[in-house]
Amino acid sequence: MSYTALYRKFRPTAFEDVKGQNHIITTLQNQIKANRIGHAYLFCGTRGTGKTTVAKIFAKAVNCENPVDGSPCGECAMCRSIAAGTSMNVIEIDAASNNGVDNIREIREEVAYRPTEGRYKVYIIDEVHMLSIGAFNALLKTLEEPPEYVIFILATTEVHKIPITILSRCQHYDFKRISIETISARLQELMVTEQVDVEDKAIRYVAKAADGSMRDALSLLDQCIAFYLGQKLTYDNVLEVLGAVDTDVFSQLLRNIIKRDIPRVLDTVEDLVMQGRELTQLSSDFTWYLRNLLLVKTSDNIEDVIDVSTENMLQLKEEAQMIEPDMLLRYIRIFSELSGQLKYATQKRVMLEVALIKLCTPAMEVEQDTLLDRIRAVEEKLEQGISAGAVTEKVVYVSSDGSTAGRPQKQTKPELPNAIPEDIQEVVKNFRPIADEASGMLRTFLKKARLSLGGDNRLMIVMPGTLEAEVVGTEGHRKELEELIENRIGKKVEVEVRHVEEGRHFEDTFVDIEKKINMEIIVED
Repeated sequence: MSYTALYRKFRPTAFEDVKGQNHIITTLQNQIKANRIGHAYLFCGTRGTGKTTVAKIFAKAVNCENPVDGSPCGECAMCRSIAAGTSMNVIEIDAASNNGVDNIREIREEVAYRPTEGRYKVYIIDEVHMLSIGAFNALLKTLEEPPEYVIFILATTEVHKIPITILSRCQHYDFKRISIETISARLQELMVTEQVDVEDKAIRYVAKAADGSMRDALSLLDQCIAFYLGQKLTYDNVLEVLGAVDTDVFSQLLRNIIKRDIPRVLDTVEDLVMQGRELTQLSSDFTWYLRNLLLVKTSDNIEDVIDVSTENMLQLKEEAQMIEPDMLLRYIRIFSELSGQLKYATQKRVMLEVALIKLCTPAMEVEQDTLLDRIRAVEEKLEQGISAGAVTEKVVYVSSDGSTAGRPQKQTKPELPNAIPEDIQEVVKNFRPIADEASGMLRTFLKKARLSLGGDNRLMIVMPGTLEAEVVGTEGHRKELEELIENRIGKKVEVEVRHVEEGRHFEDTFVDIEKKINMEIIVED
């Protein structure tokens, strides 16, 4: 016989086998025992939490010949027939592929006939939110007043997509995400049955990675066991199979980020990529790691809340002393945004590296929560002996009332004398080296620039088109260029930016000062 996946092999067959949904199981059992069975139920919740499983158990229980405390006996002919999928009383419909009006009309015609055996006909419609509007409308009347021998059980992961007219006709049950402890206990129990040797730490990581889904946990564990068949399944084995990263790597990564050591941070990413780690999972796990660190930083006696080992808790407490809460909040914001972007990104590694560089370089961001981190970065540079003039960060001190009063006064620069035409000629001779010192975008556009006279201490930059002139002519770029020239000649030069009008030539409107200077030089030679 072919192999049966763990989640199918150990699918619950009775209410007591269902884990983590006691609030729903107790209610359904009481309804069956008191014979207060409803005609329509809506089961909502994330994948793998037991919606369809509970629906099938409920269908067996209402038709069971010898129910035991509201649960099916599992031995009678009806129970065996429903479990084998041969019963005509339980009809499962996948709304994802049967979502039209005609499919619902078939149901309306079928409900007119009584069950050939047992007490109830049970219709289980899975992923009911996939039905079309017309199909929902066709279902309304039947759902509101079905024959006394018909029960509808609707299951969905997206309850917000279901019309309110359908919701109001059903008993609504929300299936919760299953806790890590509950999933771990169930996996341990099943591994004993399967006679598989698994580390407790590996079990807990699988339970955490399942994100509240018992089915996902069993599928992940099945995958890990298959890879290391016949061997003991360790925590490191699980990390390797799932493409996950150990917390020690996160710890080292965080310490390098705090040091703003970009090369080492990128080396870590390189190592993880070469090991085949899944970058989306890495982003999610690192966000979770930062969350744990924030809890340790801001709360006392947090050991019972955070699910980590004693060694990892000591490590978190040590790192909590190295980082401020506002930094952690900024890190979590950046990585939360990244986790959503990576799902649809084609260049995942690039996006991850950019996010990590943002963490190391607060000056790249303009959001308000980066202000303290930017000030901290400036202070670190000053402490390392870098002069205040070499620090490119612009620091603004904001008082509690939101004003900038009380900020330290900016040191006044000595007033420079205005340049004279001979100084402008010196600038033109050395303009290309000066332009090479400009920032990236400005440097690129200045390659197309021509130079002309603009007055006594004025240098005119002429661009070939309107777009180039607008970019170079922004106040920030003009100031940057003026500062570069001032640093070179020690005189004050005003920069004016123009463009060549369409249909005209440069020589028709402007004097080419570069050519003029070259001619003078030739004459002198």
